[in-house]
Amino acid sequence: MEALQTAIVETLGQSGPALLVGALGFLMILLTLPIFLKREKDPLDKLKNSARGLGNDISKSDQLRSGSSRDKLEKYSDFLEPKDAEEYSAVKLKLLQAGYRGKNAVRTFHFLQFAFGMFGLLLGAAIAIYRTIQGEVTSQDLAVTVLAPAVIGYMAPRYWVTRRQNARKLALENAFPDSLDLMLVCVEAGQSLDQAILRVANELKAGFPEMAEEYETVSQELKAGKEKTSVLKDMGERCGNQDITSFVTVLVQSQQFGTSIADALRVYSSEMRDKRIMRAEEKANKLPVKMTLATMMFTVPPLLLILVGPSVYAIVVNLSNNGSG
Repeated sequence: MEALQTAIVETLGQSGPALLVGALGFLMILLTLPIFLKREKDPLDKLKNSARGLGNDISKSDQLRSGSSRDKLEKYSDFLEPKDAEEYSAVKLKLLQAGYRGKNAVRTFHFLQFAFGMFGLLLGAAIAIYRTIQGEVTSQDLAVTVLAPAVIGYMAPRYWVTRRQNARKLALENAFPDSLDLMLVCVEAGQSLDQAILRVANELKAGFPEMAEEYETVSQELKAGKEKTSVLKDMGERCGNQDITSFVTVLVQSQQFGTSIADALRVYSSEMRDKRIMRAEEKANKLPVKMTLATMMFTVPPLLLILVGPSVYAIVVNLSNNGSG
């Protein structure tokens, strides 16, 4: 044992035994993880489901989470999906606002987090072993080397979804005033609100596909027989934009109190145009402040070099000539 320990220390350095133990533990985790994930259903549960009519006692949330037979991640749903209903709804809403509408989006999102985290952990372990072989490294550096890629890999899908969510919100915000103008024209031409939404969705596909997708979803849900109030509220939640949420509230109140939808659209579209102009003016007013630092860094130094450089060079040459003379 002493000879083995000496060989390990000579090969891997002073922290060689600790690294070897950690690698063995990690290998054991990798070996036991598939066994833990690939759990078979309890035969008693199968008998209970068959006795109750092929599983009629399954809850609504479980039915919504169930995937198709082609879904390879379905067997790992207990491991990949949150057990808390509020957490599951929050993740699903975030993915919806980012544009990922699949029924297995939550499962795929958590699988990507797990897969990228494990890949980062393996990459960090490989880098740590290489650094240890090259020379002595402190334990703190080894820990950072192993854990940093794992944390980056685990957070990469969340960062990507957040970026997609913000980009989609910005696209919806830019497209919303134009869609209101088109909807107002359709309603004033005699079309109903349902027909106007479908027509606007078809017209916006080329320029604003995100807004067209939302209106098309609303039209399909209305055709399926879903209540108009709930459809509009769901649209406001999916978009995650305050202007669209206020617009949904206006439409719901107009329907409840029996007021003219054309008048409501006319007033609200005018407000949205004014608000878009105000946002553009705000960005234009912020531009000089943002350009100040760039101007000082990239314009003033070259200008000083051009103006003062020849004079400084002439002074240096004269001083050198006088000193030599």
